[in-house]
Amino acid sequence: MRTSHGFCYILPIIILLTGNLLFADEIRFLQVGMLQNWFSSGGCEIEVGRRHVVEDQQDGFRYPAMYKNQDMQAAKGLWIGTTNFSDPLRDGHTYDYKVVHFGPRSLDETAEVLPKQFKLIGQSEPPEVLVNGSPASAIRHNEQLDEIDPDLKSDRLLYNVVNTSMGVTITRKIYAFSQSSHDGFFLYDFVFKNTGVYDNDGNRHNLTLTDVIFFFQYRWAMTKYACSNGYGWAARSATWGHNTIHEILHPNYGDNYRAIYAWHGLHSEFDGNNIGAPNTGSETIAADGFLGAPQFPGVLTIQVDNGPGDNSDAPDQFAHAPYFDSDNPITWPNDQFDADRMADEYEYMSKELPNKPQAEKAQYPHNPGWQDAPFGDTKNGDDYEIGGFSGMTQGIGYGPYMLAPGDSIHIVMAECAGSINWDIREQVGVNWYHGNAPYNLPDGSQTNDRNTYKDAWVFTGRDSLLQAFDYAFSAWNHNLSIDPGPPPPEQFTITSGGDHITLEWSNNPENYDHFGGYQLYRRVDHPDSTFELIFTCGGNTGQPVVQEFVDWNVRREFGYYYSVLSFDDGTVNTIEPGEIIKSSPFLTETGEPATLLRDPSENLQDIRVVPNPYNHSMQEFRVDGGTENEIMFYNLPPKCRIKIYTERGDQIKTIHHTDNSGEDSWNLVTKKGDEIASGLYIAYIEVTEDYYKSGQLVTKKGTGVTRKFIVIR
Repeated sequence: MRTSHGFCYILPIIILLTGNLLFADEIRFLQVGMLQNWFSSGGCEIEVGRRHVVEDQQDGFRYPAMYKNQDMQAAKGLWIGTTNFSDPLRDGHTYDYKVVHFGPRSLDETAEVLPKQFKLIGQSEPPEVLVNGSPASAIRHNEQLDEIDPDLKSDRLLYNVVNTSMGVTITRKIYAFSQSSHDGFFLYDFVFKNTGVYDNDGNRHNLTLTDVIFFFQYRWAMTKYACSNGYGWAARSATWGHNTIHEILHPNYGDNYRAIYAWHGLHSEFDGNNIGAPNTGSETIAADGFLGAPQFPGVLTIQVDNGPGDNSDAPDQFAHAPYFDSDNPITWPNDQFDADRMADEYEYMSKELPNKPQAEKAQYPHNPGWQDAPFGDTKNGDDYEIGGFSGMTQGIGYGPYMLAPGDSIHIVMAECAGSINWDIREQVGVNWYHGNAPYNLPDGSQTNDRNTYKDAWVFTGRDSLLQAFDYAFSAWNHNLSIDPGPPPPEQFTITSGGDHITLEWSNNPENYDHFGGYQLYRRVDHPDSTFELIFTCGGNTGQPVVQEFVDWNVRREFGYYYSVLSFDDGTVNTIEPGEIIKSSPFLTETGEPATLLRDPSENLQDIRVVPNPYNHSMQEFRVDGGTENEIMFYNLPPKCRIKIYTERGDQIKTIHHTDNSGEDSWNLVTKKGDEIASGLYIAYIEVTEDYYKSGQLVTKKGTGVTRKFIVIR
């Protein structure tokens, strides 16, 4: 059992932002699948770019997002470079090299990067989620859907158009899926067009752009969970990717993929083999070996135009893939009119594939698999011969191209993630930590070497990354058509009681032709909680299909978060025939906890009406737990009837209290739906069921008590 007493936030000083950063960007989230991230209207997700504060060094690209602090993204960048550019912003001054910058640390959205369109389109609205009557949908809180398109093939489409001071307009489409076999990647569809638009006034040049290179940069840091902004057992510098190892896959190396990927490499501050970041304890968490960073983030190239007007795939693209120190001066904010700096940047952008990727330089076998474990004899990722002071950034460059006015280049990529699942992270970590030899390897054989065992299981996560590559490639080649999953319930309602929590959901998934059943997941609000399956009905479970579940396994000191999924009958899946497909847990996930209500009272004389008097003009100052436009009845018996009368004796409302708690509320509306006026009111609370405690009768059915209260409008 992992324990924690809080979080420790330590800010790495090397990432402090300097220079002239001009931000006006909007942020949208893609959160329908197990891979989640934030996105900027500026066209790229730069270092600490969501809030522009340094504690967000590891922020985004969360996988698996069902669990806390799975962030792997330290920084991204996109540069567009050209040669012999007659700059209209400098009265036609010709620059030998012109580069416009989308990160990794600078983003000038006033004169260099010019966002024009940014909207999030959904195939459907997320379900309505209510906790005790209040909206509590986690995804609705963050998503900010701008449009609904029922004909959309993906669950979400982020549409982004950005002009640049070079005159290249970028149209960026990002597709996200909730279907469980396709929710580990984002599909990127880029069009780079020489429109000539170079400023916010829409002025255009009529230049042919020469030797154009589109250069993407990725800086990974696996993961926040293990690092200083999480539980802090990994070396502090891992927070900014100091020990991250990068691999390149390309036909030039004999590979079938064109891709890059990375992992949490060895670190000099760890006494032994830290592949996967096993938990060896910190000030905030007890040691148990849990694998905090077994993820493999990667970027797949799917299709790249041969050239303007030739949309056949160029198999040698990407043609450039340098890796370089993430604290190299070229990564720092730059003026788009600094000729010397832009020449340096273009030199990096145009570097060809290295003779050896960083992984091989660190003495890993090319494209290592689990059979190559253990990796304890390789070099530390934070050695300066392997990585710079801040670790390494991996680049991917496409080009060079010549773009006449109106010409465009189309590039399709996928950002993907893979990992072993949470249970394996726990099991392997515990066995590694306690030395529970012999150890079972992924193929069923055994070893007595704990690092061979640990590393082998960690690197099976690379297999799931390659599987995500395959799914992304297939989705694009099939025009985004994938095996359909069942819809989620359109409404999910959680209601707290005194000793239980009731969950109810709508039955609309049952109209789906291949409907199977439902699953309920719960997360307990303590520092290291995870979602666990607590109920299944339908399918082959032997449980009849229902739309309600009462959770009795709850305690007063915790809050509880829930999600309900629908699943199919197992006849739809063409990737894994016979396996069920589920709706996304994130669509119905609660963003607010449900907690048990107050204990029932043993004495009717303790019943109180709060506030009394009720003064409508003072509701914003309430501290009693009630909400605006309601009064609370506290210290009630488990089951009772609350009859409310006017001063002259007219009964205007009856509240049936049945949830075994000690509290209930009234919204100050009569049984006819009319709002009550100012005045004196009388409540008669009558016990409707004998209440026993420890075998003794505490309150008897039929007994009652009267309370008076005043309402001021």
